[in-house]
Amino acid sequence: MVLALCLACLATSGCHLFGRKKRQETNPEILYQRAHRELVNYDYKGAIKLYEDLTARFPFTDQARQARIDLIFAYYRNGEADSATDAADEFIRENPTHPRVDYAWYVKGLVYFQRSPNLAERLFHVDLTQRPPDNELKAFDAFRTVVEQYPRSAYAYDARQRMIYLRNRLANYDVHVADYYMRRGAYVGAARRANDCIEEYDGAPAVQQALVIMAAAYDKLGLKQRAAQARAVYQLNFPPSARQGTDHSHHWWKFWQR
Repeated sequence: MVLALCLACLATSGCHLFGRKKRQETNPEILYQRAHRELVNYDYKGAIKLYEDLTARFPFTDQARQARIDLIFAYYRNGEADSATDAADEFIRENPTHPRVDYAWYVKGLVYFQRSPNLAERLFHVDLTQRPPDNELKAFDAFRTVVEQYPRSAYAYDARQRMIYLRNRLANYDVHVADYYMRRGAYVGAARRANDCIEEYDGAPAVQQALVIMAAAYDKLGLKQRAAQARAVYQLNFPPSARQGTDHSHHWWKFWQR
């Protein structure tokens, strides 16, 4: 009799446990809370697994929509850069008016921003101006979207600060390319690349160098009026006290390489 009663209790308890687990597996809110708990506890792999399960099983729920936002961050923090950008792009495409779409753009910018350069490159002073800035361009565009389309976003200030760094990096690369063209006698290409730098990255320190190259390229092309205009802009924006010294042992339009 006692044995039968114990078995009945165990069976009842098992049913309760099974029922609770079943409810958890079929309730999107409970699944989301479990995933979020893993996320705040820095278990990104566990969070990703639960978020992916949630979005697959309950794709049209509010919890799944929120899970897609959280997944972008979880992928990013777990070092899954491609998955993070893919998730961000998908969310932006499917939810263009969502109140947190600015966050998707911001994290997308962070992913590309952190792909360049790495710590070893900084440590050994690798000349990044000679490397095509593909990731920097993508990061710049993503941050610019946050700043221009969502100026009141909580992420707009940080995005703007990162844009300043990226602007300088991209301007340096344009000057490197313009210098390359200049040294090889491709004066049209040099003038165009210098002009692109000035127009796209106004305010970057490299704009000073771009103006010098532009004036020199126009001189070589015989376009004296344009050369004079470039020099006038240079004189207006860079007074003598702000200019670098001159070393006549180098080409005058390469004064920054001394």
